[in-house]
Amino acid sequence: MRRHPLGIYEKALPPGLSWPERLALAKACGFDFVEMSVDESDARLARLDWSAEERLALVRATVETGISVPSMCLSGHRRFPFGSHDPVVVERAKEIMEKAIRLARDCGIRTIQLAGYDVYYEEQDAGTLARFEAGLQWAVERAAAAQVMLAVEIMDTPFINSISKWKDWEARIRSPWFTVYPDVGNLSAWRNDVASELELGIDRIAAIHLKDTRPVTADHPGSFRDVPFGEGCVDFSGVFGWLKTFGYRGAFLVEMWTEKAEEPVAELIAARRFIEARMRDAGFAA
Repeated sequence: MRRHPLGIYEKALPPGLSWPERLALAKACGFDFVEMSVDESDARLARLDWSAEERLALVRATVETGISVPSMCLSGHRRFPFGSHDPVVVERAKEIMEKAIRLARDCGIRTIQLAGYDVYYEEQDAGTLARFEAGLQWAVERAAAAQVMLAVEIMDTPFINSISKWKDWEARIRSPWFTVYPDVGNLSAWRNDVASELELGIDRIAAIHLKDTRPVTADHPGSFRDVPFGEGCVDFSGVFGWLKTFGYRGAFLVEMWTEKAEEPVAELIAARRFIEARMRDAGFAA
């Protein structure tokens, strides 16, 4: 096993595959694990209601392929946020969280990545912030009981777009089961001091997303996805050099969206090779 496992996001893989096929393809492309997506679509939210047989099938596939599913990107809360003004939506957010923790526990998923939004399709106010905090406190209590980690992603909106901002929430939540999941693309696009931000959170990072982005400027809202590796603003060699200096001990996840690509497998392999080359540039041992 690599010292720093390199995984691939589920949405980077061709659609319509079974889990055994999905994991086998990730392995063939040189990746160590797959991050599951439970997004705001009805189809992926339905995974939270998998039967015992469906849960066992995923576990069996990980054992047979040797490719794990250690993390879940739970972005379904964008549609059903804890901070919503609608009490019915808040209850749905709690139901999603409870079912996600149960699915993680059953399938061996150790980390649930939460989107750092109090609300997404509604206006933020004091009430949305208060409900978001209450939802996090509630969620962490249940995740801790199941021994499942909750990790907040550094996002593509100003609300939690830096580890510094996440630290404010860490001070309120105060739990070893509440960590941060930095996305170096988002950190870079918001023009953060990426080295300082990574150093600030180094002892609380659950894993790291790797993607390229284009920066937010006075004239441009930034590009937070679908930027080919090497064509954006992320200094990947610098990132790996800083992480080496700070003693990072953890996994990386290549975040891509190639479900509609004509040659998704070729893009996956090219992305892995790009990342591994930048690691070598920095003297960072994978």
